[in-house]
Amino acid sequence: MSELTDVAPSGQDAAVLNSHLHPMASYELSDFPTPNGKEEVWRFTPIERLAHLFEPHGAPETLQWRANYPTGVTIGELSVAEAVQYGFQAPFDIAAANAFNQEVSGTKIQIPAETELVEPIVIDAAGAGGRSFGRVLIRIGRNAKLTLVIRYRGRAHYSEWLNVDVGEGAQLTFVSIHDWDFDAVHVGQQSFQIGKDAQVKTVTASVGGDLIRLTQTATFSGTGAELELFGIYFVDAGQHIEHRLFIDHNQPNTTSNVDYRGVLQGSKAQGVWVGDVLIRKAAENTATYESNKNLLLTKGCRVESVPNLEIETGVIRGAGHASATGHFDAEQLFYLRSRGIPEIEARRLVVYGFFADIIRRIQLPEVEARLFEVLESELETIAPPVNLDAIERL
Repeated sequence: MSELTDVAPSGQDAAVLNSHLHPMASYELSDFPTPNGKEEVWRFTPIERLAHLFEPHGAPETLQWRANYPTGVTIGELSVAEAVQYGFQAPFDIAAANAFNQEVSGTKIQIPAETELVEPIVIDAAGAGGRSFGRVLIRIGRNAKLTLVIRYRGRAHYSEWLNVDVGEGAQLTFVSIHDWDFDAVHVGQQSFQIGKDAQVKTVTASVGGDLIRLTQTATFSGTGAELELFGIYFVDAGQHIEHRLFIDHNQPNTTSNVDYRGVLQGSKAQGVWVGDVLIRKAAENTATYESNKNLLLTKGCRVESVPNLEIETGVIRGAGHASATGHFDAEQLFYLRSRGIPEIEARRLVVYGFFADIIRRIQLPEVEARLFEVLESELETIAPPVNLDAIERL
């Protein structure tokens, strides 16, 4: 998208992906059978805890959006027909398709070309209970430069389809903070289309709710584009937090980097991270790397970490992935305790440092401060100390 006009975006390479990792996308809800949990894309998800978001009937609501939109930025309603016309990525699963097709009013945000915003746009998206659905399209004009922050909170059971179309040469930092109440459910699809020479950085923080399942996808509409995906998640007892990423390198000379980190504690705390990068035959000179690290604080929690690479050309600058899951480093704890730091405080410091490296990459003090505030509240729940000798035996 070179500028904001009433011309629909040209879209992406529509070649069919012949892989169980990539279910066919469609705007039609009828194209998605109800999952039973045996499908590859659903096998880690507790279907029974979100099945009500698959049902098209009922009395749906929308979240209450409040924001400080600056002069020049426009916000309006988004119908299903308009979303089909100007959107670029159809829903990948039944929950997103159901959200897309609801009769509730959608939201369209447009940032004009050449706009440069010093202060971030901060959106407070609050739920008041019940089933809620979102259909959101964000269009960012050529050479625009901004930060957009969405903080989700409240007690909604929320399903969302969100497209972000980033114009040529634009620079976007997109932060989503999932700070829901303890009984909230959020199933979302966030998709990014990145224009020629554009730079996109996303930071995702999932710390609340009963169940969060986010699918984040990215594709490129021009060469020279750069993408960074950073994420943190803190999973407490009984929570299920799942992040699924798909980066489709369909243009040459593009770059992506993924770094997600999770901390889990408590009985039946479950984290899931599935990352997939596809480098198509036409995407020569691509460079990509994805990493996922998980820290287990107690027994009884579980994490699934599944990185994938699909490469269709031998002409690349580099591609790799890494995944690591483990308990506290006994040497780190011993070092801190030997300097007079109580064990419970030492454990909190280790977790703080584990996440701080990601948060500081945002490079926006006010956004970083908010994430550190959320992290501090989670650190208060750190489990009681355990015997160091027991840690060394793990």
